[in-house]
Amino acid sequence: MEINILVDETLEIAVEPAWLEAVARRVLAAENIGAKAEVGLVIASQERVRQLNRDYRDIDEPTDVLSFSAREEAAGLPPFIPPPDGVLHLGEVIISYPQALIQAEEHGHPLQKELAILLIHGLLHLLGYDHEKSDAKRKMRAREEELLGLIEGGSK
Repeated sequence: MEINILVDETLEIAVEPAWLEAVARRVLAAENIGAKAEVGLVIASQERVRQLNRDYRDIDEPTDVLSFSAREEAAGLPPFIPPPDGVLHLGEVIISYPQALIQAEEHGHPLQKELAILLIHGLLHLLGYDHEKSDAKRKMRAREEELLGLIEGGSK
């Protein structure tokens, strides 16, 4: 499994990229994503995430996490053709590091927990989970809680 992590060069983050990679690996393994998969994770500035939110979602405000799926079936479309390299290209998760700091403080929990919550949320979107309808929202929320428990249980 290939997990490509890019940290905005203007940021100094308080977690190791290896920790983020380990969280992503646990989530993807729990979702039965095999070794022939690839995902990108970008830790970005608030301004960059706001720009992406505006450009791709027509919402001109900051947000905490964005997911850009590379899979047609995650968007509700049938797959066009399988990738020639045999690798399941999932897409990218982009997390606003400043927003994660704000939310960790607001919720009174460690930054690592907030980053795990955002990473889980973003990865589930890449895997086709959604929260637009109340039943789908409940299903996604329940899975997020299960995965967070797995992450927190594994880090003790």
